[in-house]
Amino acid sequence: MKFPLFTPVTLKEDLPEYHLKKGDSGIIVEYYPMPDGQEDGYSIEGFDSPQITVEVGESKLETNSQTKPSPPPTPQVLNQ
Repeated sequence: MKFPLFTPVTLKEDLPEYHLKKGDSGIIVEYYPMPDGQEDGYSIEGFDSPQITVEVGESKLETNSQTKPSPPPTPQVLNQ
């Protein structure tokens, strides 16, 4: 797996079938390993609409260094 889950990524090329452009960014939410000789894939969310999930080949993505994932919330201890 080249990109860990929940990594911010940017498209390296247009995806006209989804009306997405090179430079659009989203978050990896699923990884699809493929057999040798085939390209691994990812499900990406977070484009202009939170309801859109797009499956994209690894070669069409790059790490989005300008967007950092939010840190997980700090656990809170509840008094009992």
